[in-house]
Amino acid sequence: MFRSLHMKLVLILVLLIVSVMAVVGTFLINSVSTFYLDSFRDQVQSVFTREMNRSLQQIVAGGGDEAALKQAVSAFAAPLGINSYRNYYILDSEGQYLTGSNDTLGAGLTRTSNIVTAMAGEIGQRGSAGDSVMDVAIPIDGGGERYIIYIADDKKEISDLSWRFFAIVMQAMMFGLLAAILLSFLLSRTIATPIERITEGARSIAAGNFDQQLGVQSSDEIGELTRSFNYMANTLKNTVGEVQSERDKLSTLFLHMTDGVAAFTPDGRLIHMNPATESLLGVRSEDDLAFDELFADLDMPDTDETAMRSFMTSEITRFGRVLSVTLAPYGALDGEGGVIAVLHDITEQRRLDDARREFVANVSHELRTPLTNIRSYTETLSDAAGELPIDTEKQFLGVISSESERMARIVTDLLTLSKLDYGRMDLRMTRFSLRDMLRNVANAMKFTAEDSGHELTVDTPDTLPHIVGDRERLEQVVVNILSNAVKYTPRGGHVRLSARELSGKRVRIMVEDDGVGIPKEDVPRLFERFYRVDKARSREAGGTGLGLAIAKEIIEQHGGKISLASEYGAGTTVTITLPADLPLPEEGQA
Repeated sequence: MFRSLHMKLVLILVLLIVSVMAVVGTFLINSVSTFYLDSFRDQVQSVFTREMNRSLQQIVAGGGDEAALKQAVSAFAAPLGINSYRNYYILDSEGQYLTGSNDTLGAGLTRTSNIVTAMAGEIGQRGSAGDSVMDVAIPIDGGGERYIIYIADDKKEISDLSWRFFAIVMQAMMFGLLAAILLSFLLSRTIATPIERITEGARSIAAGNFDQQLGVQSSDEIGELTRSFNYMANTLKNTVGEVQSERDKLSTLFLHMTDGVAAFTPDGRLIHMNPATESLLGVRSEDDLAFDELFADLDMPDTDETAMRSFMTSEITRFGRVLSVTLAPYGALDGEGGVIAVLHDITEQRRLDDARREFVANVSHELRTPLTNIRSYTETLSDAAGELPIDTEKQFLGVISSESERMARIVTDLLTLSKLDYGRMDLRMTRFSLRDMLRNVANAMKFTAEDSGHELTVDTPDTLPHIVGDRERLEQVVVNILSNAVKYTPRGGHVRLSARELSGKRVRIMVEDDGVGIPKEDVPRLFERFYRVDKARSREAGGTGLGLAIAKEIIEQHGGKISLASEYGAGTTVTITLPADLPLPEEGQA
């Protein structure tokens, strides 16, 4: 029913009238209630001035009772607006009714919050438009005796007036709805007829008649839409010619591009192959090969609606060359189309990757040999203990210990990097206190910093949340960054470790120093593997150029980010942002 433009316009206008009248009615009713409440308070305040309250207190202090108070208040009944809806009552200090303008209502008087306030010695005049009554309670302290003058309005007058407003609004709404329905039918007819002509013209263009032209019968938006439709028809005619021209250009591009491109129908039949594909696969297009014959070790992707939004990339080997094959569906979602295969020769890239991995493995192997020698030398020194001078033994042991630690650290970094390359880094996810972890790291680095003459400060508030992650790996990252800060900060410098909780369930860890800093041109490359700003200085300090690269990989595996900002000669700041709400793996899962 409401799929018709006519009915939609009628419904919109009807809803508009109803909404406007509802808002106006609500506003008027609330305004009346607020006005009466303010008027009531103003009337009470205009009567019970300081002088009035003082005179009432004197009456009580002079021995006057509730009758005297009633007589004094009755003199102001007119200014107070006392009537059948509004009454005053004389209460004792405990809020019990004594006398008033309406004994019938006073006997069943309810103790309100304003009466309780007056019992405490203060004027009770709080209230809102939603309360059932408007009331003010005024305490009268005459020394030995205390009374409460209570003025209350049952708001019946406001309720009657609100219902009158409601009836007026409903009448206006009914007239508005009738006018809206009549006008909407007239308006919809004016709009829908030209649109129907445009719809017929669109169907004609869809059938291939690009010379379709519609007559412009008005200068309003509908007329502008008709002119735009005619312009679209001319543009489509030109576009079809341009598409054919672009198709010719693409054919030339595919013919001479270095990457291979092959197109297949959904059933795997070859419909296009450029010369680069023939060269990379060692086949000819004249052979009319199918997908399974060209890529026997690959599965052809589906070409349904879901698969149209994805692609697959695989690697194959042909004639000693490694080829990257990207398979992506193309065409319409109604079954027409097929699959395109893009081939890229990555033989050289793989050779470089293999060489790098081999280098890491070889270095790790080579470093284990001197480690064995150092351990043997340590055992020899232990056997000769007492025969060498003490200073000599301490010197040798210090050198051996330092070198062992340094070489073991290099081996650990290289093996870690190798695991990252091969995707074998398993994270042992647990929930732990970030604050405790950072303070443990700071305590472990405290003596190293003090030996270098640095001041290490830690700022980790107690409010830091517990996070889920591999605590050992995250400690490794923070220790590495703190070590760099200590190494490359001149003696007497300052290193600061801090952490904060951020919005969006994230935490931020920052390591700041006022060391030598890093040149601006080197900052973007600091997270590259084996990259060192000053190679001589890095080797002297024990650096390998792997620490930040490993740190970046570990942080990214936790779903976080790491960044570095530095000013040459002024210091460096490393910022780590981690999610604080990672799910904890279920028991039994890795």
